[in-house]
Amino acid sequence: MISKVIQRSNNRERRRARIRDKVRGSAALPRLSVFRSNKYIYGQIIDDQVGRTLVSTSVEAKTLHKGTRKLLAAKKCGEELAKKAAKAKITGVVFDRGGYRFAGRVASFAQGARAGGLKF
Repeated sequence: MISKVIQRSNNRERRRARIRDKVRGSAALPRLSVFRSNKYIYGQIIDDQVGRTLVSTSVEAKTLHKGTRKLLAAKKCGEELAKKAAKAKITGVVFDRGGYRFAGRVASFAQGARAGGLKF
């Protein structure tokens, strides 16, 4: 018998693989990938043809979470990623929700990225 935690993780990995079959990033339209841990949320913009990360928020995500609620921090992280993308001359992306439901922190992250100027 598999524990509920392991089963939940396996289900997310299956959903993630299903999404990745359909969502591909290119140089013209890179992929915005989201990872949500229990504490933080991270995002990165990836060119799948080359296999390179173009822009990411990792260290910034932890500093943006200090003293704020997770939903607001997720929105700030999305805005920060959009600023970095604008500097790298990236305007449009395809959104990869990473197997998570498009609700809560993932939706807030996307809303922040859109507010920062990314189109998807």
